Amino acid sequence: MAEQKKSMFWIKLLSVAIPLAVAVLLGLPTKLDLGDWVYTLPHVIGGINTLTSICLILAFVFVKKKNIELHKKFNGAAFILGAIFLLCYVTYHASAESTSYGAEDASKYVYFFFLLTHIALSIGVVPLVLLAFYYALNGMIDRHKKIVKYTFPIWLYVSVTGVIVYLMISPYYTH
Repeated sequence: MAEQKKSMFWIKLLSVAIPLAVAVLLGLPTKLDLGDWVYTLPHVIGGINTLTSICLILAFVFVKKKNIELHKKFNGAAFILGAIFLLCYVTYHASAESTSYGAEDASKYVYFFFLLTHIALSIGVVPLVLLAFYYALNGMIDRHKKIVKYTFPIWLYVSVTGVIVYLMISPYYTH
């Protein structure tokens, strides 16, 4: 029981610390000078979101087919991709100015809808993903099943809208 309390403490701490750290790094008054290579990161991030979406869909397919080993592998891959995404995202936004959406037509409302829902749900999905993995890794399958009913669609939405946002903003990258 003490071990479970300790794990829950870390899940709560990470669920708050990750979005806060991202917000602080995004708001740096002076961007870090890491070189021009950082301008490739939005494309890498778009690719990571695409791969994460595919992994999540395959994990869902395999759990429905009762192939738990492949379900675990694709979820594990999605988790690792999420960690790599976070590193790339923070590195890019800590060292490059944000790109503004350039169109002045109705597409900007679609863009901002996807962007804002993507950001809001990406913050909320962090504790859900951590709890889903914690329950699965500790054999609490009933709890795992309950939480993934919310975690999976939100995580998939965040991944897919990450790709949509990337495709919509990519014509406006200047580098």
